[in-house]
Amino acid sequence: MLLLTHPACAAHTPPAGHAERPERLAAVVDAIRDTYPDLPWADAPLATREQLARVHDDALIRQVLDTAVADGTVQLDPDTFLSPGAAEAALRAAGAGVAAVDAVMSGRARRVFCAVRPPGHHATRDTAMGFCFFDSIAVAAAHAMDAHGVERIAIVDFDVHHGNGTQAIFERDPRVVFCSSHQSPLYPETGHADERGIGNIFNAPLPPGTSSEGFRRAWSETLLPAVDAFAPQLLLISAGFDAHQRDPLAQLELDAVDYLWITGQLREISRRHCDGRIVSMLEGGYDLQALGESAAAHAGALVADGASW
Repeated sequence: MLLLTHPACAAHTPPAGHAERPERLAAVVDAIRDTYPDLPWADAPLATREQLARVHDDALIRQVLDTAVADGTVQLDPDTFLSPGAAEAALRAAGAGVAAVDAVMSGRARRVFCAVRPPGHHATRDTAMGFCFFDSIAVAAAHAMDAHGVERIAIVDFDVHHGNGTQAIFERDPRVVFCSSHQSPLYPETGHADERGIGNIFNAPLPPGTSSEGFRRAWSETLLPAVDAFAPQLLLISAGFDAHQRDPLAQLELDAVDYLWITGQLREISRRHCDGRIVSMLEGGYDLQALGESAAAHAGALVADGASW
């Protein structure tokens, strides 16, 4: 397995006290390096404007990349702030997804985890929101289809918040299946079970207080069978770890073992249908201890069968 990150992803600094802070990235990188010291790491490249334009309008790209932010921050919505380092961080995050797809499709790696920030799955085609500027997992999926000719991609999202941006971008694209578990009600108040797109959207909203048992049931009975039936040629994961019981922004009751379990289930589906090819990208997770433990568990399941660089 390959891991991608970049120091620039830590240089985006929202206002003091903001949940999506640089320390998140350090928690993830340190936990994985401490647990799996022999795994290879590489720098995430910059995404190009052309790669972003596959899923985002030019106005959003220009807003994020061309807004002057000399000092302080520029507020885009109640939760989302451009800082002087935001543009490069967002480009590195999206570029990590592109590079990860290239790596797995070329056979240079079987699985890749992108330890990057800011997160991306709330960004829609034309709007930055929910801490997100560009939808990095969507950029990765579009690159797989356009540059590598992939015809069936499954995007799975177990972040506690619904990936409204990813769903909106692909809900009319038959080449993509999107499957999500998330707390409901909760920001962004989307992801209801009756949101089906063209039959390629599968949502499992979970009420506050849902335990490991309820989370695993939703995946075992609804979401994993949908992914399996689609027989994807590439599996992409929006890996948010904020459904952990310690997370301050939600009220689900998972722990790190649940992320080990769901990643193992997805790994087995990838073995059956796409030669084990998985690209996983960090999304949410705001308690540093829980985030590090959960990310290490996720990485452990990705390398459990000895998949190599």
